[in-house]
Amino acid sequence: MSHDAAPHLDFAGTTPYEDYVQADVLTHLQHTLSDDPGEMVFLVTTQVMELWFTVIVHEWETASRALSEDRVPAAIDALKRSVRELEALNSSWKPLGQLTPAQFNSYRDALGEGSGFQSAMYRRMEFLLGDKSASMLVPHRGAPRVHAELEKALQQPSLYDEVLRFLARRGFAVPSAVLERDPALKHEPSTEVEAVWAGIYADPDGHAEAVRLGEALTDVGELVWRWRNDHLVATRRAMGSKTGTGGSAGVAWLEKRARKNVFPELWTARSHV
Repeated sequence: MSHDAAPHLDFAGTTPYEDYVQADVLTHLQHTLSDDPGEMVFLVTTQVMELWFTVIVHEWETASRALSEDRVPAAIDALKRSVRELEALNSSWKPLGQLTPAQFNSYRDALGEGSGFQSAMYRRMEFLLGDKSASMLVPHRGAPRVHAELEKALQQPSLYDEVLRFLARRGFAVPSAVLERDPALKHEPSTEVEAVWAGIYADPDGHAEAVRLGEALTDVGELVWRWRNDHLVATRRAMGSKTGTGGSAGVAWLEKRARKNVFPELWTARSHV
């Protein structure tokens, strides 16, 4: 390599890379609470998960906004990006998936009342999927900015709400009770919405754009379901059926979550096509 081709090494201050990525901040956010060498991978993996939650929330908010403006290709692009991000998020379980009970117990006490269900960014993901719950704001009352962001996300239409509003504008028979419901409430499955999706899938040539949207949402829903199941398996392997950290029901809570379908009518409609 000639001298002219060598990278620029001399900067007056921090490097442009550092200024953009803030790597020095990221790599000094790890403060372990035990002497166990395995705690570091648990902490870093959890932090990586939070970063993936953040970008997935960004994608789903982008898709919601695009749908509200009838920009379907932009919405589908954001959903497809989120599918790749969900795949990366789900792969984050691999470093934790082999934990034995003894390994997890060696630093579990250091977590105190800390638990993944307290993650505000993950809660925003759930809200965007239509799984709203005002009670899930309670743990964040002591953090005003986080609480305000969650409160806003609770009151705003979910991604699925925007999907159904879009379909209604395109002439599909989404019932007014679904369109006008309080967006702060959990989405409840509707037989009429199920019939809308069944009609879309029964005529893929006539409803090609809606089918593409439905399939992008189905990809998202499948990967969210896999995320929940991987969480369940990793937890069962590490701690069996003991009470979860933070007083949660542990495996029992995760089993209940894993049984739920995201965008439920998209799944049940397939039985009627």
